[in-house]
Amino acid sequence: MVNTAKPAKAKLNKFEKFKAEKDGLAVKDEIEKFAQQGWESIEKTDLEHRLKWLGIFYRPVTPGKFMLRMRTPNGIVTSEQMGVYASIVQKYGEDGSADITTRQNIQLRGVRLEDIPDIFRQFETVGLTSIQSGMDNVRNITGSPMAGIDADEIIDTRELVQKVQDMITNQGKGNYDFTNLPRKFNIAIEGGRDNSVHAEINDIAFVPAYKEGVLGFNVLVGGFFSAKRAEAAIPLNAWVLPNEDVVEVSRAILTVFRDRGSRANRQKSRLMWLIEELGLEQFRSLVETEFGKPLTPAAEKDELDWEKRDHLGVFKQKQPGLNYVGMHVPAGRLSAQDMFDIARMGEVYGNGEIRLTVEQNVIIPHIRDANLEPFLTEPLLQKFVLEPKPLERSLVSCTGAQFCNFALVETKNRALSLARELDAELNIPDKVRIHWTGCPNSCGQPQVADIGFMGTKVRKDGKTVEGVDLFMGGKVGKEAKLGDVVQKGIACEELKPLLKELLIKEFGATPK
Repeated sequence: MVNTAKPAKAKLNKFEKFKAEKDGLAVKDEIEKFAQQGWESIEKTDLEHRLKWLGIFYRPVTPGKFMLRMRTPNGIVTSEQMGVYASIVQKYGEDGSADITTRQNIQLRGVRLEDIPDIFRQFETVGLTSIQSGMDNVRNITGSPMAGIDADEIIDTRELVQKVQDMITNQGKGNYDFTNLPRKFNIAIEGGRDNSVHAEINDIAFVPAYKEGVLGFNVLVGGFFSAKRAEAAIPLNAWVLPNEDVVEVSRAILTVFRDRGSRANRQKSRLMWLIEELGLEQFRSLVETEFGKPLTPAAEKDELDWEKRDHLGVFKQKQPGLNYVGMHVPAGRLSAQDMFDIARMGEVYGNGEIRLTVEQNVIIPHIRDANLEPFLTEPLLQKFVLEPKPLERSLVSCTGAQFCNFALVETKNRALSLARELDAELNIPDKVRIHWTGCPNSCGQPQVADIGFMGTKVRKDGKTVEGVDLFMGGKVGKEAKLGDVVQKGIACEELKPLLKELLIKEFGATPK
């Protein structure tokens, strides 16, 4: 018999105290007032924390210029929506830009608070939302970027991802049932064979699996990165049907986490800590209680049996006569003009659909055979090339110190510069996945890379300078695993010769 009584209330951390005073979503009703009074007059907790419930991020390194994080379920946007993003950041000149994130998402930069009410009205007219995209909420829900167009896919995840988002956000209006989780939460639904969503790093991941000839999903739980710990997701020993069960199992797991998760130490508040505290069997039983019926034991194996693809280049779709083209966006950074161009190209050559990947790149699908040749002459493809050099091709980077106050080092510009220099100096026989993250929060996911760098501060010649810790051994695709720290405290100015030697010794590179 499982004990379902709720534990006695523990001491609350400072975040839980301010959430208890006023739910983060409550600022939704105050946004017009905030816009009128100006950001400097907003109460500190509302400014620095609660606005994140609306996707609005105050950044001390760029005071008065906010970041706006969207929700783009399954990484899909329309040309019309991309055009709205472009017009928003264009207004801010050099301050305005956007980033594609490692969760198939868009973040807009340089946004002024006084413009937010009008921006939100624009969002509503084209079906966009930024609701519940920061702090202790479920982040953007990822799915295969090839959903519905890959001839080898197992199941199209688009509708399922949207249904899960709609459940969590109340169709984008905001849902108080899930605005007060103990910590942030990630969900992914994979529909292909190559683990495109990095299932192992999500709090909940649904991976396709057949049981007695019926297609469903095995459920993984508990994957996460944090400043103190990184863990791969583990099997829940549950198999669920796509349409009937995915939304309700997600709801059940979220409810158990919301009601049972630790609210004392934020470094021990992610789902895996709760699973370990309760034991997997008791956690599973609590999920069954919320789900309302027993969970079916997992299928013996899943269908993740391909190596990871990056989808760069030109490919045939399963629909006859149609193609998709994957464009490489260096470190995921987009200007307003880039977004205008992408929007136009999606509309002119495709069907007005654009897809984002967890590798921070852009795919334009549904390009007819007759449109392919003129598409490939577009000037933007000189910048966002289809066949980048090996290091730049697989480069991933978080925002870095240029815009993020958590970052201990600059990442995007340094990462790009270093990759381009070494691509020019070395013959590299295969792709090498290099990930950069500016701080231990691991937004750049160095643990899943062949080579990962995590920003830190180091002492050199009596001075504090920017440095990194080196991760190696991460693997994606089938049999994915997390890498480990192999060297700490490397000064960034010493990084190039070290990385060059590493590429030669471990990855078969040779000097040009």
